[in-house]
Amino acid sequence: METAWEAYLDIETTGLHPGYCQVTVVGIYMTNGTGERLVQIVGEKVNGDSILEALRGATTLYTYNGERFDLPFIFHRHRVNLAVYFPHCDLMFHCWRNNLYGGLKAVERCLGIERRLKEVNGYEAVRLWWRYINDYDETALQKLLDYNKEDVINLKILKDRLLPLST
Repeated sequence: METAWEAYLDIETTGLHPGYCQVTVVGIYMTNGTGERLVQIVGEKVNGDSILEALRGATTLYTYNGERFDLPFIFHRHRVNLAVYFPHCDLMFHCWRNNLYGGLKAVERCLGIERRLKEVNGYEAVRLWWRYINDYDETALQKLLDYNKEDVINLKILKDRLLPLST
């Protein structure tokens, strides 16, 4: 019997409003205890079908502030309600129950979760995307993808440290 796949999802966007902004990267880290895979859907390849395909086999979807940002943004832009397809656990609410407030990076610092790209935040992620689009800067795209990869992998670390505290 195959072990259940956990999926950790984070998106990068061109801004905060799904009516005017687009999803630039969908990062998904999948793990089942014995295997793992990272999928990053970029730019024009981001659509409902590609997101669902990347999540195939997932039994639980984990995000940070995904209930208020990532999932509604994906739904608004790509008409896929991921919460209908997968049980969703927004780790931010577990953080709040443990008196851990702020964004993902602030919580990571409180828990001692390492981050290599400390200088990159959501604002810088938008700037990296536009450097890639406007200046054809492949280095900017790679940095954005590395940042997104850290986000989704750190969600797994956060879940592993946090959920035992919540029981």
